[in-house]
Parts: sequence; structure tokens; C-alpha cells
Amino acid sequence: MEIPHDQLDQFSPAHIRAALVERAQALAGVFTGPSQVSEPASLALRLREPAGPWAAFLHPSADEFGHIHRAGFLHLTVPLALIEPLQRAGWIEPHPISLRPEWPDTIVMLYAPRDEAELAVAAAVLDASWLQATSSREMT
Repeated sequence: MEIPHDQLDQFSPAHIRAALVERAQALAGVFTGPSQVSEPASLALRLREPAGPWAAFLHPSADEFGHIHRAGFLHLTVPLALIEPLQRAGWIEPHPISLRPEWPDTIVMLYAPRDEAELAVAAAVLDASWLQATSSREMT
């Protein structure tokens, strides 16, 4: 089964999730609202002027590069070069839908940060996703 693709435990405390949302909303050109591709309670991270390649977005949306779920985990796109190191380090898992040829293989679940140190890692991955979605060049 591909959807839902949820984290089952070890969620973000409310203040950590709030800090993650604040960090996402501070990224240039980002606006938030209900996700176009996920459950309505997840907070979409969308761009006013998307410039990135096809693989930088959660389709069928043309401007949503990620979303934050109520539990604090994210689904987002990350540059291909980061997927294997992040997976090896235990921070992400590829989204099963990315196995389908009509979906980018850049879609992952980033596990919910539980403390300030994990929040810093999540913010760095979020920044890489945002950079990919705002850049007109492929990020490998």
C-alpha cells in the first residue's frame, strides 16, 4: 500500500513542530495552507514563484514542494544526492509512491524532529528541498 505513508511513533513535541513550521514559513517565497496532495490537516509548503524542475514538487501540484503533518514528520522532495546519505543516517525513507514512473524519485518522508538538535537537521533538509524548488537548475 502506498498511501497513507505515515510515521507511527516518536512525534514532534508541539513547540518543536511549531518551530519547524515557523522556519518553513520564513523561507523566501513560501506560503502555507492545506496540502493539495495530502490529508487536509497537513500544512503545505508552497512557492509563490516555483522555478525548480519537475522532481522538486509533489505532484500533481506545480508549487507544493513539501508538507508538514500534525505529528511533525514531513513529506518533501530532496535532491537525489542527499537521499542515500540521509537514509543511511536514519533521517528519511523514500516514499513508496516514488517507485512509480510517473512520480519523482525525490519524494521522501523526513522523520519528525523531537528536540532542538533534530530540528536543526530537519531545517537543513528543508532548506535543501526549498533550494531545489526555487532553483532553475537540476540538483543532483
